[in-house]
Amino acid sequence: MSIWLIMVMMIAYGGFSRAATVVDNELLAREPSGANWAGYGRTFDEQRYSPLTQINEHNVGRLGLIWTLDLPDTHSVTTVPLAVDGVIYFAAGYTVVHAVDARTGKLLWRYDSEATKLAGHKMRGSWGIRGLAFWRGRVYAGTVDGRLIAVDAKTGKLAWSTMTVGKNDNRYITGAPKVFNGLVVIGHGGADYGPVRGYVTAYDAETGVQRWRFYTVPGNPADGFENKAMEMAAKTWTGEWWKHGGGGTVWNAMTYDPEFNRIYLGTGNGAPWNQKIRSPGGGDNLFLCSVVALDADTGEYVWHYQTNPGETWDYNSAMDMVLADLTIEGKARKVMLHAPKNGFFYVIDRETGKLISAEKIAKVTWAERIDLATGRPVENPEARYPNGEATVWPGNKGAHSWYPMAFNPNTGLVYVPVWESSTYYNDQGVDLGSWKHPAGFSFSSGLASGKGKPGPPDPVESYLLAWNPVTQRSVWRVPTPWGYNSGVTTSAGNLVFQANADGKLRIYAADNGKELGAFELGVGTLSPPITYIVDGRQYVSILAGWLRGIPMKPIVEDKTSGWWSGREQPRRLLTFAIDGKADLPSPPRPAKPIPLDDLSFTPEPEKVEVGAKAYGRLCQTCHGAAAVSGGYIPDLRASPIPMSLDALRQVVQQGALRSRGMPMFDDITEKDLIAIRHYLRARARESLAQGHP
Repeated sequence: MSIWLIMVMMIAYGGFSRAATVVDNELLAREPSGANWAGYGRTFDEQRYSPLTQINEHNVGRLGLIWTLDLPDTHSVTTVPLAVDGVIYFAAGYTVVHAVDARTGKLLWRYDSEATKLAGHKMRGSWGIRGLAFWRGRVYAGTVDGRLIAVDAKTGKLAWSTMTVGKNDNRYITGAPKVFNGLVVIGHGGADYGPVRGYVTAYDAETGVQRWRFYTVPGNPADGFENKAMEMAAKTWTGEWWKHGGGGTVWNAMTYDPEFNRIYLGTGNGAPWNQKIRSPGGGDNLFLCSVVALDADTGEYVWHYQTNPGETWDYNSAMDMVLADLTIEGKARKVMLHAPKNGFFYVIDRETGKLISAEKIAKVTWAERIDLATGRPVENPEARYPNGEATVWPGNKGAHSWYPMAFNPNTGLVYVPVWESSTYYNDQGVDLGSWKHPAGFSFSSGLASGKGKPGPPDPVESYLLAWNPVTQRSVWRVPTPWGYNSGVTTSAGNLVFQANADGKLRIYAADNGKELGAFELGVGTLSPPITYIVDGRQYVSILAGWLRGIPMKPIVEDKTSGWWSGREQPRRLLTFAIDGKADLPSPPRPAKPIPLDDLSFTPEPEKVEVGAKAYGRLCQTCHGAAAVSGGYIPDLRASPIPMSLDALRQVVQQGALRSRGMPMFDDITEKDLIAIRHYLRARARESLAQGHP
């Protein structure tokens, strides 16, 4: 081979000066240079902290756009990207994996998992994938139909694919896998949509061969238990819980701890939510809403801590679990920092699983406090809706949802995106003794459908909270617009990065919360940014695009602001650096949907009532409560499709818009379809009569 050919090949693969980075345990455990963002939280500790200082509190005002890459064929970009050796990797929408040159914004390759062609009814439970993993030259991601895939990072070619769930069950994948020790671990979602029993599975990262599986709730005792942990957990359930699945899905957060060689699982809610149905005699219902520690190599149970014993509010503990070393009462402690949905911030000894402290970070009415002696909440009995109804704070969306928080070891503060809202729980009229999950793939909480809280809605607000985990006190907080906020990143430059619903990337001083800059993204954004180095220059990249099923706060208050519409607004990848000079393409601003009306059509009250229940069961999760969409999904009051029964059939029953993200509901009855149409027409007319959306 000639010397010239060798030189050409070396240049093509990065030149003489730098070998390809090997992403493995050593890099993900330490990575002190900050050059790459190779893991979901950058490193195994999930701190979302970068040691980079090139962009800092003194020069961040000079930050400017380098380039943008529009993604017009990607319906959702609310996901966490990675950056390795100057290439940005992300899986957006229904797991379409992209590789982009961080220097130029050039798309290098694109791999479509074709999940929309395979997912069938499972598309109803997901807007897309939240993240991916990188290990030794491969990118790993889950799909909504339940596959785990490995893609070659250089070529974008599929290396292997394995099905992790049953073809016809109600499980699907939205969370990012975790890779360590040559294993790739994946969980699943689905507990909101049927009789699902949660589990996580570990596969060989090289071959895709299954290594171990751990169930998070016990199955039918008559079938025997998989291990002693399931036998122990079964003692905390009552009735015939296994017929309801149980839930406990690990749909989002997992954290690998290299110091103890453990994988921590953040588990979800019960199936159904309502404990009166799934476990009528009460009980803690292990391992719902818990942190569960497993031996990373074998999947064997080590310890657990349950944040909500016998939960009945959809209070997932599937939020990020951050590892840190803190000095508490003069003693060095290896801890886990955890802020689940329920409104408390927990500091847990990660060696033993024992609770160190817990305090409220938002309005909480379901419990007075957490008893530090027992680790259990001191509950408000009325919160369990013993008389059939209760309004509880925080709501089922959570005080902190899956949008990741960040920890800065320099300031000692955790930065948490907090959302304050309530949920009205009502099971009046529900036959608790004979209740069954609805047929097919339908929302099944065990609560009454279509029954909203009487009177005006409770206020909704959000803020970025800087929290001291040692003192369990707030240090600073910044309100965030429109009742929504995104995931967070922090750096050694004394910076905190967070995008907002107003379409800006805002940067704050990590120590005091002072806003240091706000940079246009062109669209409301919920994805967290990442930061890394290419050729000695620090970059910040973020995927911008709207994703909510609930309307923005100002819509209710002043009627002047509008929706970020996924049909009209951009979805794009943006990259910033000091002294960047690129121009941001100008998108249309938010606009209010205008309800349509057909005066020749008369909604029938009986059908409207039936339609409200069917809509709540089948449509509300995506299209919004009371048919008021958050903009990402079409507002059905303003859509021409429900004005024609034939058009509604084509879209809903026949899947005419499946490729655009609208699932097919071929199992919906003609009665319910007609009733939903009457309900939507009635809601459109009511909105017009009230003079606002």
